[in-house]
Amino acid sequence: MVPVETPTLAGTDAVMAGCAPVPAAIDPADIADAALRPVAEKVASGQRLDFDDGMALWNSRDLFAIGALANAVRESMHGRRAYYNINRHINYSNICALSCKFCEFHRKRGETGAYEYDLEEIYRIAGQADAAGATEVHIVGGLHPWLPFAWYLEMLSGIKKRYPRLHLKCFTAIEIDHFCRIAKLSIREVLEALREHGLGSMPGGGAEVFDDRVHDEVFKGKLRSDGWMRVHRTAHELGIKTNATILYGHVETRAERVRHLIKLRELQDDAPGFQCIIPLSFIPDGSELGHLPGNTGLEDMKMLAISRLMLSNFPHVKAFWIMQSMKLSQVSLNFGVDDLDGTVVWYDITKREGGSGNKHQEQTVEDIRRLVVEAGYIPVERDTLYRRVIRNGSDWQVAQERG
Repeated sequence: MVPVETPTLAGTDAVMAGCAPVPAAIDPADIADAALRPVAEKVASGQRLDFDDGMALWNSRDLFAIGALANAVRESMHGRRAYYNINRHINYSNICALSCKFCEFHRKRGETGAYEYDLEEIYRIAGQADAAGATEVHIVGGLHPWLPFAWYLEMLSGIKKRYPRLHLKCFTAIEIDHFCRIAKLSIREVLEALREHGLGSMPGGGAEVFDDRVHDEVFKGKLRSDGWMRVHRTAHELGIKTNATILYGHVETRAERVRHLIKLRELQDDAPGFQCIIPLSFIPDGSELGHLPGNTGLEDMKMLAISRLMLSNFPHVKAFWIMQSMKLSQVSLNFGVDDLDGTVVWYDITKREGGSGNKHQEQTVEDIRRLVVEAGYIPVERDTLYRRVIRNGSDWQVAQERG
């Protein structure tokens, strides 16, 4: 394994406390776009960017200056380290009570392509992950109208009993809200029950874009932004780490994207617990919004870089390679991104790598590390909580934390 400094969340304390001064990536005076020079000065002095700064970044055509600024922040926090993990996604069912326009994943029971795994199948898949040396299983699915809350508890406890070393990162805020409804329990009670049965952390899906206009046009009936934030606030209060997302490139405006990021930053100030932001590039194929063009590579790069610059109190920015493609994800390491997610293996919600309809979407560890090194960075395997993993084949352990 390449010797590296042990990365921990504590390494970003200065940033989490507010904003730390950032070594200047480029002299503000050298930036061609005059509108970006005040933004560059703020970044260099460690000042937080406001809404107008976010819009200046979006309105600028100087992509490389934006990337250089984001990369300066990224390297001040993580140096040349680039994180990945060995994980396995399990989408337990695509049967969903909702019918969001942007979603190609959802089906109704009896509809062509609908499926639901039984518990033994889920345990089998988790066992494959464990045998392959995975440190994490990431479990999400549709809002199944008939599965009782006890089924989800049994799923977690069953995996933990069989494979105790696996970290269970499970259930979006949308699913947590669904559990509250079917179990007639509060958010806190649901999260406490899930944690008692093995929940380790939560993903960040379901945030989409925090705007009522966008909500009503694209995913009406889904949990609104205040509900999503209430779930994550409660999780953080309970000590459960979570992630956050933004789904961009459909009907939202760039201004709405900036406001979304600011709301996430404010929640992180009030109730710290987010580990990373994961900008999700909307892929319209197969959805009711299939007439939309989707994002360009330039838009993807700007979204990732602007997320790094606006979210000064978020330790990590992740490029989920299934959404941005692995080629762009590799380039994004120089645009503020420090995490490439992981091996994934099977993923049914969105399909880009491997072609339409192919659930098998996998990166090998060798490929991930090769791409990181080629980009000029040091690959660091992490666990879900961003602790360095020491590995010998499928055998692994978390590196001892430094005092």
